[in-house]
Amino acid sequence: MRNEQEIQRHEAKTSEQRFLQTLQREFHYAPKIAESILAEAQDCFQGSPVGLKPGQMRVWLVRRKAASGQALQDTKKVEVTWTVDAGLEDLATLRKSGMTGLRKVRIQRLLDEALEQTALATQEDLARVLQTSVRTIKRDFAELHEQGLYLPSRGYLLGIGPGQSHKAQIIRRWLRGETYDQLSQNTHHCISSIQRYIRTFVQVVHLHQQGVPNIQIGLLLQIGAVLMQDYLDVYLHNAEAECRQRLEEQLSRLCGETVSSQ
Repeated sequence: MRNEQEIQRHEAKTSEQRFLQTLQREFHYAPKIAESILAEAQDCFQGSPVGLKPGQMRVWLVRRKAASGQALQDTKKVEVTWTVDAGLEDLATLRKSGMTGLRKVRIQRLLDEALEQTALATQEDLARVLQTSVRTIKRDFAELHEQGLYLPSRGYLLGIGPGQSHKAQIIRRWLRGETYDQLSQNTHHCISSIQRYIRTFVQVVHLHQQGVPNIQIGLLLQIGAVLMQDYLDVYLHNAEAECRQRLEEQLSRLCGETVSSQ
């Protein structure tokens, strides 16, 4: 009970919760409609380059293409913006999976953000920012690997080359039949986040099928080039009948929503 009360107090202090309260109290929207408006607004403004958002910080990480074997002080680095606290999304994960599950989600998110910004993070980088021990991070890595999740850290990527973001991995697993509940259980991401990843993936595929150039797709959906290419790779490399059928169902739903809104 105490943990739940603490989460509720944290929720009340977030910018997302203030936005939801404004929609409900001043514009008289129902809670579900207000949440949908919030999700759409977050999609529109995600990746805005203007300053740091609440919960973000800037860190210096080793550049992805930096040569290995050099002393750390001699290795090329790049400044990266990390989302350490994602607000309501993280609180939803905390409520469902506890602090351990939340830390695992943050690890995946920080590694992806590093890749998106041409950098690689080490387990030591993650431990410092998440204020825990390297031993704890190593244990989280081992458990996530056992659940089939690939973690693109500096030590791992140098050995195997490029890999996919956690969002792309979730999409691949969804295409191959995992339900939202199973994905949430196995990856520790909340269902609303998983639904958002899938919605963006379907939009990418739809625009790609319409012949829209990749650069324009990224601008329209406000996603980075790395993630967009990951999504296209998942689409192209998972062409089995059952995968295509699941995707077609979502594409038909998307087209139906588009027509009804016109």
